[in-house]
Amino acid sequence: MLPRTREVLHEIVEAYIQTGEPVASRAIALRRGETLSAASIRNLMADLDEEGYLSQPHTSAGRVPTEKAFRSYAQSITLRRMATAETERLRADIGKLGTVEERVEYTSRMLVGLTHGVGIAAAMPQASASLEHIELISLPDQRVLMVVVTRDHEVRNRVVRLDEPVSPAELESIRNYVNRNFAGWTLQQVRRELASRLEHASATYDELLRKLTLLYSKGLLDLAPEVHMEGASNLVGIDLHLTKEKMRELLHALEEKQRVLEIVDRFLEQPLGELGVHVGLGEMHPSMRELSLIGIPVKLDSGLSAVIAVLGPMRMNYGRVMSAVRHVGQAFVTA
Repeated sequence: MLPRTREVLHEIVEAYIQTGEPVASRAIALRRGETLSAASIRNLMADLDEEGYLSQPHTSAGRVPTEKAFRSYAQSITLRRMATAETERLRADIGKLGTVEERVEYTSRMLVGLTHGVGIAAAMPQASASLEHIELISLPDQRVLMVVVTRDHEVRNRVVRLDEPVSPAELESIRNYVNRNFAGWTLQQVRRELASRLEHASATYDELLRKLTLLYSKGLLDLAPEVHMEGASNLVGIDLHLTKEKMRELLHALEEKQRVLEIVDRFLEQPLGELGVHVGLGEMHPSMRELSLIGIPVKLDSGLSAVIAVLGPMRMNYGRVMSAVRHVGQAFVTA
């Protein structure tokens, strides 16, 4: 594509982001200060239409950028540097929080404030994390608080409801059994060995292991990804050309943790620290057709993989969002 044609295309994208309306050749001529006539721009727009960068909703209307146009525009953006003081503030705010869970939740809220989009932060546990110890605490209504601490200083809590009562004394025996036998083992090794022992339980430990099976089936020793999303309600006030029913479908889809993990997975295979932009998410869910996703994968000192991302309308301010995601990602790593 010739430089002049690319300039016109990106000005069309910027105009559409600002107004949300089809862009006419006369509007672009005015933006360019008449350096090109409306007729010349009209010809360029016709060429861009043929090449799949623009579409024309109605014969007499202007043109609308396609996903292909937004991708070209995003690739052209030079990110601004955040002021050193602002970067230090981000790092300090995240650094005050002691656990990855707290940092993930705070970071997603921070992204909402910086971009007015949907903030997503996720930390993915190491498959090779080693067990430090577990704690099991009895709660009312046959519930148990399961705490797993690994040697990379990660702490994961989960409250589960059991199908039958387990006494505090039994929980203490289970805790001691796991901590005495498996401290220092990787979680993968523990799960493999436990599965074998539960299958061939001896008479000595039969009742103990049966109760341990209840906790194991509820996810004991499964370190699920820590995922937090904030700001989905920001999508309600945006014209995504969705009916009320489709908007409800979108919000419901974003409530599903598995859906958010699918979003996060898009970044895990790209190089660490490399900003990624996905325009149009219709293949994930029909109601996401007019959404874009900007994210960055990072690696923490503990070995955890993390993804920092923002979901927003295709008409988002790409420069601002891309800059915010990159700087928050860097702060998350160095806090």
